[in-house]
Amino acid sequence: MDRLTFFMLRPRVLLLIFLLLLSFTWLFSSGLWKRAKTGWDGDKSERRQIADSPLKKMKLKAADAKLFVQQQGYNETICFLVDMSLASGQNRFFIFDFKKDSLQNSGLVTHGRCNQYWLEGRKYGNTVGCGCTSLGKYKIGHSYSGRFGLAYKLYGLDKTNDKAFERFVVLHSHECVPETEVKEEICQSDGCPTVSPGFLQELKPIINSSKKPILLWIY
Repeated sequence: MDRLTFFMLRPRVLLLIFLLLLSFTWLFSSGLWKRAKTGWDGDKSERRQIADSPLKKMKLKAADAKLFVQQQGYNETICFLVDMSLASGQNRFFIFDFKKDSLQNSGLVTHGRCNQYWLEGRKYGNTVGCGCTSLGKYKIGHSYSGRFGLAYKLYGLDKTNDKAFERFVVLHSHECVPETEVKEEICQSDGCPTVSPGFLQELKPIINSSKKPILLWIY
């Protein structure tokens, strides 16, 4: 390229650079860059939005639970999910049907008071004698007749709840738990996921008829 040709092209090159800089400036100021970045992180963003709804949060947990039961040889038809972020007066013990990918039934369940007369908010623990709810996955074991009648042994499967058996954390019922939702908070336990007598009767045939262990996931 001779010097004459270079000087003839130079204004065009400068104009092209100017237009590119103008385009980038518009892209950032218009917000399209942020929207594009959001699109790249779409999966994470979508999961966060889905988790905002308790029902959709339950569906996400159910999807993870389905993989777990398939890999560990648990019941692949049904599982129990408990959302401790919900108020205790709301139904937060969910019976989830894997085959239909839907909620089959739900009921009230207590959370642990952590040895306080009344626990405000939420607190979790896994030490023997702590009296708190332990978050994590549980295997539901055999039934027995205990202090509160029919109860099912629970085996903690995570580091957050592996002391459940030693703590005598079991699935049982108590008359202090209402059969339907209430506006106020319900009674608190010493760490056991305690349900109403009627709801335990709903769970009984499901647990007793299962040939494989059923997963209970408190989150």
